[in-house]
Amino acid sequence: MRRFLLFSVLPIALIGTASAWAGGTLAWPAPALPPDANSAISPIPQMGWFTHFQANLDASRKQPKIDLIFDGDSITDFWMSRARDLWNQHYAPLNAFDFGISGDRTENVLWRLQNGQVDGLHPKLVLLMIGTNNLGSNTVEQIAAGVKADIDEYFKHCPDTTILLQAVFPRGAKPDDPNRAKIKALNQLISQFADGKKVLYIDFGDKFLQPDGTLSADIMPDALHPSAKGYQIWVDAIQAEIDQFFPPSAAH
Repeated sequence: MRRFLLFSVLPIALIGTASAWAGGTLAWPAPALPPDANSAISPIPQMGWFTHFQANLDASRKQPKIDLIFDGDSITDFWMSRARDLWNQHYAPLNAFDFGISGDRTENVLWRLQNGQVDGLHPKLVLLMIGTNNLGSNTVEQIAAGVKADIDEYFKHCPDTTILLQAVFPRGAKPDDPNRAKIKALNQLISQFADGKKVLYIDFGDKFLQPDGTLSADIMPDALHPSAKGYQIWVDAIQAEIDQFFPPSAAH
């Protein structure tokens, strides 16, 4: 079982109150970044999720083969709690693994990738959606740079994979919610990362919306996280992309 030694990889710049984890010592909190620094590309862990991170590492190494990866924040993480039946039906047969962790931002995914998450893995396809948790603290340009950093880091560790970059889902119950405009601008930027070969892009956020642009409670109860019905919309929206890498006969 792989055990992660935190003190061997975390930047010395993390100074403050010491917190022990996994046999190492983490100094926290980190000092404030310079005013002109982009936090979205500054790899750092979430202090609350080391147990989850380690559990993902251990579980992924016990799985004989991983061909399909989902990665992101709570929206991806919640496949396991809100749509496990759909996961088991559609993705478990494809040797899939969910690395999403609730609350993550672009910089947290970057840290995970730099610290062993996919080392030794050879996925055919990675589905990535990240950035919604950066909306309150970063500009859309900064968030887009963070998404690009995550993509680049995936290719460092999994050079033969293809990334299906998913647009950030709409959030906020009403179409005039300030997050809507910011997400639209962010998605326009990250869509430019697609090259049609190694990075594909898909935006199906409109499928969650009502004709008047609202998010209904039966699809996203908190106007952010999909319900089981919302996850079914997700399944249907990406099926054609999945089939390109995993023909239906491959699941049997």
